[in-house]
Amino acid sequence: MSAPTTMRVFIPLAIRKRNGRPKIVPPAGIVPDTGGVDPHVLKAIAKAWSWRRKLESGKVATIQDIAEAEGISDRYVGRMLRLAYLAPAVLEQLLIGRVSPTVSVKDMAAAAELPWTAQQAVVFGNN
Repeated sequence: MSAPTTMRVFIPLAIRKRNGRPKIVPPAGIVPDTGGVDPHVLKAIAKAWSWRRKLESGKVATIQDIAEAEGISDRYVGRMLRLAYLAPAVLEQLLIGRVSPTVSVKDMAAAAELPWTAQQAVVFGNN
């Protein structure tokens, strides 16, 4: 009779909140660095800026035009368009510094209505 062949593997995972939900994050040395920011956050900001440029250039006249072209609701476009009006310091930390936000994309859009000085505390949880 042979001895049991059991292999034990230990992978140090961390649980962090991303977009308001707990997410299992592998250690930095195992996977390539993605910058810490969820790709969905970056994509939402890019879309918001694209929609803002279309409105400002006159390519589209209203939010309704964008919604029809994208096949989504005008309320969603209006809410997500707020991301294009985040404070420059917040955008710099998200896009260049790759600092992960502590709130969801929806909460970030709501934070865009706050004064620029207050946005950073809301988005990154700095008090």
